[in-house]
Amino acid sequence: ESQLCGWILDPTYPVPPAASGNLAELRVLRRYRLQRREEYTRYNQLSRAVRELARRIRDLGDAPQSAAFRARSTAALLEKLYAMGLVPSKSSLEQCDRVSATSFCRRRLPCLLLKLRMAQNMKDAVTFVEQGHIRVGPEVVTDPALLVTRAMEDFITWTDSSRIQGGGGPKVD
Repeated sequence: ESQLCGWILDPTYPVPPAASGNLAELRVLRRYRLQRREEYTRYNQLSRAVRELARRIRDLGDAPQSAAFRARSTAALLEKLYAMGLVPSKSSLEQCDRVSATSFCRRRLPCLLLKLRMAQNMKDAVTFVEQGHIRVGPEVVTDPALLVTRAMEDFITWTDSSRIQGGGGPKVD
């Protein structure tokens, strides 16, 4: 019995991710095909920073000087988040409270390939990007972790040499 329970009580024993309470994290890692856990951790840090900044802007005093600063800061933050595609509209500071790590994951290139119907599933989308079949503007992208802004979203296309869609094959007259 002591041998059986010894590994459970040993503090140096590595805890499996499911047992450490990271089920939500694992679900996101699998759903969006994140290759490194550090990517998810970074997105979490960024989303916390956005929410914290929104809270600080909201908590500014009611003095006329701070009201003007609050309005400018709110507009600047919402404009930046809207341009990045993290919030659906620039209507209010409440939008910032909904920014999460998943919001960042939804702006990754493979996820947008699904949205644009250029891939049937996330696995194929990641593979297309890694193999160099996708370009954003004139640049061929091979990093699936690329975050695509709203402005760049319109320039996602197949590369000219891609045999998947629209190029690279033999010309037929």
